Amino acid sequence: MTVKGKTVRELVTDIKNKEISPVEVASYYLEQTEKSNGDINAFVTMNENLIADAKEAEAAVMRGEKTGLLHGIPIGIKDLTPVKGMRTTFGSPAFKDNIADRDATIVTRLRQAGALIMGKTNTPEFGHKGTTDNLVFGATVNPWDHTKTAGGSSGGAAAAVAAGMVPLAEGSDGGGSIRIPASLCGVFGFKPTYGRIPMDNNLGNVFGSSSPFVNHGPLSNNPDDSALFLEAVQGPSTTDPFSLPLLDSQIGSSYLEEQAQGLRIAYTPDFGMYAVDPEVRQVVEATFDNWRALGMSVETVELDFDMDRRGFNGFFTSMWYASSAAGSAKLLESNPEWVSDSYRDMIEKGKALMASDYRAYERNRTTVWNRLQTVLQDYDLVLSPTLAVPAFDHHLLGPSVIDGQQVKEDADWMMTHAYNVTGLPAASLPAGLSQGRLPIGMQIAANRFEDARVLRTAKAYMDAYPLR
Repeated sequence: MTVKGKTVRELVTDIKNKEISPVEVASYYLEQTEKSNGDINAFVTMNENLIADAKEAEAAVMRGEKTGLLHGIPIGIKDLTPVKGMRTTFGSPAFKDNIADRDATIVTRLRQAGALIMGKTNTPEFGHKGTTDNLVFGATVNPWDHTKTAGGSSGGAAAAVAAGMVPLAEGSDGGGSIRIPASLCGVFGFKPTYGRIPMDNNLGNVFGSSSPFVNHGPLSNNPDDSALFLEAVQGPSTTDPFSLPLLDSQIGSSYLEEQAQGLRIAYTPDFGMYAVDPEVRQVVEATFDNWRALGMSVETVELDFDMDRRGFNGFFTSMWYASSAAGSAKLLESNPEWVSDSYRDMIEKGKALMASDYRAYERNRTTVWNRLQTVLQDYDLVLSPTLAVPAFDHHLLGPSVIDGQQVKEDADWMMTHAYNVTGLPAASLPAGLSQGRLPIGMQIAANRFEDARVLRTAKAYMDAYPLR
């Protein structure tokens, strides 16, 4: 019995049936990490107890104990998420020796489901940007081309899955940080409805994940595995005031019973404002016939948020500037050498914001919500490119020119922000490859609580049209 090429669901079944052991699974992925991580830099801290944990998982199977949804499955945890007893640096020199004294709720639930913590994956400093590098560990590169970025801020997670170092990884998404690296690395990344998974990485600020909405979510090779992840970790928690009641409790199983045929897809090439690389648009629009062959309709719609790109990304990034200033201004004052240039810029801009400006952004968010609701009254899903460009050089914040237009390098290529403004569920799945053989992702989103619709639609597509 082999591990290579197996889905998480298949591995869980094989482990339960005693056809393969958790030790064999963990050893396989540890070997893959040892082969690849030196070049890619996806994992920054490994779980030294991985094999011991796998032996305990194997013993539980042999004793005939009831096992969880993810029993014996190694999972990467982003270096923003606390894992008790493991180094958690947040990508900052200020925390380079920090050992977490607690598990985040999502980690607790993964353990309860039988998952094995493989290690911590790389992230930019406090997850502040859409590429992954920091002053502690350096850059994570793209497994498809080591000169290119893996994206961020869950870049280590996406790269680890794409390179076959781990079958499943946790990420977090406050501006596209799951979907961005999923698109660039050619894997599946899912941001559920806000509140579906408790977000309590920082117990000192449990209200801090709402402006904009920040979500945990999975990165995987297929939507089926992500659905198992969601089923294992969803549900309310007293540590997160925004966490939702348990919704469709069997989402890892029951959503497969529903068909994607007949769903109506609204396509926006640019959300009415983005400059998009023509090659990206061509690859995404070439999928229309595939969607239709699966029994779904695709229609292009006009989408207008009453803001140009500068206005939209201006208010969105300002929310992050304010958050950065509130969280890290003292760090910048006391130890400026520990703060990267890009994060310093965010802190300084945040310090200059007025409270009245910040509250006024709620009107912008309302406009985005209302316009998306108008579309979702007539359609089941919204389809778009995930990003305006394929992967670029890993030392850059982003491109400065797209389709002949000057753009802001730190924001204007990410077509993901509308769903962090609104908290709607959204995923990135592979649409195809660029001429340079780099993955290009497409984004699908649905209305609040329609997570299962996103997952089963993505599964139908990826089963029929895998990335080659």
